[in-house]
Amino acid sequence: MDGDLLGRLTTTAMTRREFVVTTLAAGFALAVQPVSAQTVTTDTKGLTVGEVKIPTGDGQIPAYRAMPATGGPSPVVLVVPEIFGVHEHIKDVCRRFAKLGYFGVAPELFARQGDVSAIGDPKEIIAKVVSKVSDAQVLADLDATVGWAKASGEGNVARLGITGFCWGGRIVWLYAAHSVQLKAGVAWYGRLTGDRTELQPKYPIDVTAALKAPVLGLYGGADQGIPLGTVEEMRKALKAAGRPSEIIVYPDAPHAFHADYRQSYRREPAEDGWKRLQQWFKKHGVA
Repeated sequence: MDGDLLGRLTTTAMTRREFVVTTLAAGFALAVQPVSAQTVTTDTKGLTVGEVKIPTGDGQIPAYRAMPATGGPSPVVLVVPEIFGVHEHIKDVCRRFAKLGYFGVAPELFARQGDVSAIGDPKEIIAKVVSKVSDAQVLADLDATVGWAKASGEGNVARLGITGFCWGGRIVWLYAAHSVQLKAGVAWYGRLTGDRTELQPKYPIDVTAALKAPVLGLYGGADQGIPLGTVEEMRKALKAAGRPSEIIVYPDAPHAFHADYRQSYRREPAEDGWKRLQQWFKKHGVA
């Protein structure tokens, strides 16, 4: 076989192994269906939306981007998903940000490890894909997304924010300890402590002293997966570190109370949290 051809075939095979997901899934992830009748759908009027490709050090990952169709460059908000990846709900959140004048972008951070949108069991998603995704890879991909937004000329990364849900909520805290560009973050019910592994060596409670940007944490008092004791521990750690981050607890809200496409959705805390997010971004120079 011709050497050049063999090289091209080998490169293609490596790319397929490293990037299982090369394009975003349509609709909602299999594991969250059927979706709730309360599901919010944000229209695209006045917006530029769609899938984009983010160059990384080892190839490219797909992402969803929504921004105002005119004006700009707009403040950038990174949107970090739950374990279900960049499915329709996360795309809608990006459009909500675009309606507010932001450049909302959600990179598919599981692209190398697996297609979470096609797996029906959340436990299988964690075991087969999410547990194999290193924090270092995630933080590097978020940095790459910021670099891409800046290079596009449409995003003002001098006004950079981040928000994330569940799995993504934990990442918000970690990114706030990592990025020197970030102005502020909002973490929706992200785990604050847990079992450390080689790929996930730290949790938010471990990085309070290293936070470079203030984070607003939004948590549910009825969350069965995040004990209130760990929330109080985080509050104490933030206070001891002298960091201006804050945590709000909605007493009766369960986990995923912002997820309008799920039965866990609670309108009142979800809407209050969204208002607080906007105020937080405005206060800390993202808006």
